[in-house]
Amino acid sequence: MEESQTFDRKSINIAPRDFSNHVCAFANADGGIIVVGISDKTKRIEGVDSRERQVNELLRVPMDFCTPTVPFVHEFVDCVDSNGKANHVLVFHIEASPLVHENQAHDAYIRIGDKSKILSYEDRMTLSLDKGLRSFEDILVPDSSYDDIDEVYLKEYLQMVGYSRSPREYLLQNKNFAKEKAGEIRLSVAAILLFGKNPQQFFPRARVRFIRYEGTEEKFGTEMNVIKDVIFEGRILEQIRQAVAYIQTQIKERTYLTKGGIFTTELEYPEFVRTELVVNAVTHRDYSIRGTEIQIKMFDDHLVVESPGNLPSQVKIDKIRNAHFARNSHIAEYLKDYKYVKDFGEGVDRIYREMEASGLPVPEYRQDSFILKVIVKNSGFALQKTGFESEKTGFTLQKTGIESEKTGFALQKMEIASIVLNSGFGKTIKEKMKKIIDEIDENQVIAAKDIMKILACKPTAATEMIKRMRSLNLLKKIEGVGPGRYSLNFLSITTPKDL
Repeated sequence: MEESQTFDRKSINIAPRDFSNHVCAFANADGGIIVVGISDKTKRIEGVDSRERQVNELLRVPMDFCTPTVPFVHEFVDCVDSNGKANHVLVFHIEASPLVHENQAHDAYIRIGDKSKILSYEDRMTLSLDKGLRSFEDILVPDSSYDDIDEVYLKEYLQMVGYSRSPREYLLQNKNFAKEKAGEIRLSVAAILLFGKNPQQFFPRARVRFIRYEGTEEKFGTEMNVIKDVIFEGRILEQIRQAVAYIQTQIKERTYLTKGGIFTTELEYPEFVRTELVVNAVTHRDYSIRGTEIQIKMFDDHLVVESPGNLPSQVKIDKIRNAHFARNSHIAEYLKDYKYVKDFGEGVDRIYREMEASGLPVPEYRQDSFILKVIVKNSGFALQKTGFESEKTGFTLQKTGIESEKTGFALQKMEIASIVLNSGFGKTIKEKMKKIIDEIDENQVIAAKDIMKILACKPTAATEMIKRMRSLNLLKKIEGVGPGRYSLNFLSITTPKDL
């Protein structure tokens, strides 16, 4: 073979620092193969069998001599050396990288034709911008194979989009989903994330994590205030569906009396907003960042979605509403087929419009190191305009003078909460009771184990909380379903016990 853009040969005698230039050059360009054990000038086959020390030093180069580390796989290929003896050559398989790699001297090289050339400062800056456009989703994943594809799932997708050929042909012929090398198929990052049997086998943190906090800020240590922590894994579409459905269970409804005597039910966050936040995070996150997942953090008064990755250089925070970009275009197109993505760039603008139409503050975007954060405030801001009384305990109540059974379950729970508010218990106990009341559904039967989950407390604390609530006649005992089962007692609205 002649040396080319994607193929090079090097002598086993090459110094590790010199070899790093070529490793970086291939990673910074289109990837390729470097064969060690053949002289690049005379093409003399040297072999590597008797050069264990040199082999070990060269195998360390992509990790110890390149910054960032260059991913690679290697193999030893049988050969007959120039002395006519059985031997091996060492083959490095290097994929194109979404990053700019440099050697120990902080010089960056790139492969151009059959040469590895050092980059000037200006060329390096241009390369950085170009790599921002080259997506990590196209990178082939070492050790992957067609067996890692869920063919049943892929067939369902192909049927939906009207593709008539085989799943294998689709991956090999579309969107760089797969390439065949030496009779073996290697899958791209996008193929695994979209169609893989177990994407987290290759990308453990390519997932969505939902964290619910008690209060309005994140606390740590002995004051840790996490009350729910749920992780959604699987393929990208599964993550979105599961996360969106779960967030729905955590959204509170607030019912209030508007002018004219009409009761209005309002959600904390518009449905489109909370769905689009999840979709955007999954679609545009930087999957080359392996150390963290997408995190959705819900507080009493706001929601934060944290997605790994920096904004592309051409997108500015103050212009994000009208910016059009797709870091992972294949993933975006796939989600468009499932109607989660419409026209690229439309989603963020609609989030703004939905928030404005609901009388809520517009979303706030922040770039914090390598994490893009979006913060949205909930409908508590709008409720302040309706005349609700807001106490330090976090209760939001409306004195309507209307019998509870005529106003619906949401208002009944507010009236029960008012009993807690006017009780003689301390602020902390009141807040915990309010939290329990918020979590109980209509006609739900609860026990101490449910209180333990809601408050993240021990059994003794849960039992004590039930006693306190019963002292206010807020819970009624349910017979015939086992010991220690209760439901909300709406009779307490008119007949609370004295402490």
